[in-house]
Amino acid sequence: MGKQKILVIGAGGQLGSELTQGLWKLHGKENVIATDIKEPEGILGEGNFEILDVLKQDAFIDFVRKNKFTQVYHLAAVLSATGEKNPAFAWHLNMDGLITVLDAAVAYKIEKVYWPSSIAAFGPTTPKNNTPQDTIMDPTTVYGISKQAGERWCDWYHKKHGVDVRSLRYPGLIGYKTKPGGGTTDYAVDIFFQALTEKKYECFLKSDTYLPMMYMDDAVKATIDLMEAPAEKIKVRSSYNISAMSFCPQEITAEIKKHIPDFQISYTPDFRQNIADSWPRSIDDSRARADWGWQHRFGLPEMTAEILKHLPEFLAAY
Repeated sequence: MGKQKILVIGAGGQLGSELTQGLWKLHGKENVIATDIKEPEGILGEGNFEILDVLKQDAFIDFVRKNKFTQVYHLAAVLSATGEKNPAFAWHLNMDGLITVLDAAVAYKIEKVYWPSSIAAFGPTTPKNNTPQDTIMDPTTVYGISKQAGERWCDWYHKKHGVDVRSLRYPGLIGYKTKPGGGTTDYAVDIFFQALTEKKYECFLKSDTYLPMMYMDDAVKATIDLMEAPAEKIKVRSSYNISAMSFCPQEITAEIKKHIPDFQISYTPDFRQNIADSWPRSIDDSRARADWGWQHRFGLPEMTAEILKHLPEFLAAY
């Protein structure tokens, strides 16, 4: 693989900001252009950054044509809980944005496209435990519906046009470098912020609600590993199951209390409980491990220790 020129769309989000940094390390800052619809915050301002809206199709296509990108990471999306409040816009961004990117990949011969799916693409009749790669998918949120449809579009563009599009079905992603972004699993991000600043947290899920989760470092690693793998190893063109751990609020609370003994949690379930109840409790990602060698590094104890070590420095600078 020769020199790459990489576009990251939606780089200002929770995943995008850290993935951009991972791409800097691999390909060099000069070869990565991060974009979003608002000005960059924090470390993103240290690299190449442009304001770009994938929904402004003519301007987007012109930008892609001029820059001759070899890889595109399309991350711009409205997440689960936020999407239920504005379903029409969520569908518009999540679906039309993807198709615009895939059409650009065909027109300008972009070598690789990355697009994230989610466990939200599953639904209430999907097997809850050790959810298999190929199974019933009946999502109940606009976000999940858009992810299921997006998976089918990715597979179609690969088969019809030969687009080398790759995807992961992310579980809940947990990091500390950006604040929660409106997802149902974001309690597991916010809980660390509140544990350090308030020593208490009011959780919007029940104490025993198990969900698949992944530390952000592993999510970045999985994404880059997938994109760097030889094309012949990518056997799934819809989206790969991916996971690292599963836990519930009372388990992450117990882990935090090992470091902050006086931390307290209360539970006030809201509409997000119904969303969480429709999702898997654990994920079978054996296909990703077999096809392109996926391996996670962080479990719940390792992740908790890592976040509580580094988050105070982030809060001080915020």
